[in-house]
Order: sequence, then structure tokens, then C-alpha cells
Amino acid sequence: MKNMIKDAAVLFVITVAAGLILGFVYQITKEPIALAEEKAANEAYAEVFADASSFEECALADPAADPVWTEEYKAVDIEKALEAKDGAGSVLGYILTVTSHEGYGGDITFTMGIRMDGTLNGISILDISETAGLGMKAEAVLKPQFQNKNVSNFTYTKTGASSESQIDAISGATITTNAVTTAVNAGLYYFQTQLGGNAG
Repeated sequence: MKNMIKDAAVLFVITVAAGLILGFVYQITKEPIALAEEKAANEAYAEVFADASSFEECALADPAADPVWTEEYKAVDIEKALEAKDGAGSVLGYILTVTSHEGYGGDITFTMGIRMDGTLNGISILDISETAGLGMKAEAVLKPQFQNKNVSNFTYTKTGASSESQIDAISGATITTNAVTTAVNAGLYYFQTQLGGNAG
């Protein structure tokens, strides 16, 4: 009985100590992690809207009541919207942070910059955990295909893109291609319906 009490006490002390250490480590690393995430986000904003001088976050609208959204884009979240402004404070367009929940390996999050005339400057991938050698090629294969396109939405093909609105799918990674393409389309749709932007 005494041994059981002693073992329980030792276990309790170890648990408390581990909890305190984890809490201490979290407090130490919390700020550097937040700063690193903020730096990555700012770099992504600059990448998709290089000529903007400043970025100002704006209120998010909830598209859940839109039947098109709930039918086509229900697996996509708009995480953040920012106005991209020039040096005089005029709005050049918007930056959206978008997350698809349909990636093969989990969520895929990226930023996209859209000019007021509907031109998609491009996308910058923030977080992706797809299959190495397949879905992880999104950065190299998909990302360049969205640059400087003015279309209302995109489709993907496995036989070679033949128009501005077509994207060549990643070979062997259709799920990743579909997730990214659908999320980009969701961002464009949000821009057109919630931010007063022009359709391509």
C-alpha cells in the first residue's frame, strides 16, 4: 500500500513538473512563433501584390447563405481579407487568405492577390502537407499557372491547358490540383460577390 502511494506521488510530481516545463517552453516560444508566422504572411502579401505599399485588414463577410458557396465551396474557408493600397492610399485590390479542407494530406492554405479588374496576380502557398513528389509539386507546378490571369474561374485538365482559364493538373495528384483550383475559384467568387470586384 505504501509503495502504491509512493508511486502515485512520484507520478504526480513528474506530471506537474512536465506540465510546468511545457508551459514554460510555450511561453518562451509563443512570441517567436507568432513573429515568424507574421513575417511569412507579410512576405506572402508582398509576393501576390508586389506594387502595394500597405495592407489593411477588412471585415469578413459570411458567404454561408449563398447557395453557390454552400454547393461548390463548402470545403473552403476565407480566413482573412486585406485591402492592398498604393502609396496614396488608393485601393489596388484585395489579398485573401484561403484554406481548402480537401487536400490529400490535410488543409492547404495560401494567399491570393486580386486586382480590382479581376486580374489574379498569383497565389503564395503558406501551408501544405501533400504527398512528397506528387501533391507537394503544387508550389512548382500549380502556382505559376495562376499568375496574371483575368478569368472568372478556373478548370483543370490532364491533357494540356488550351485556354487562360485552364490549369494543367499535377500528374498523379488530381486531389491536390482539385483542392487548390477549387479554393482559388472560391477566392475569386468571394471577391466578385462580397468585395464588389469585377469578374474576369
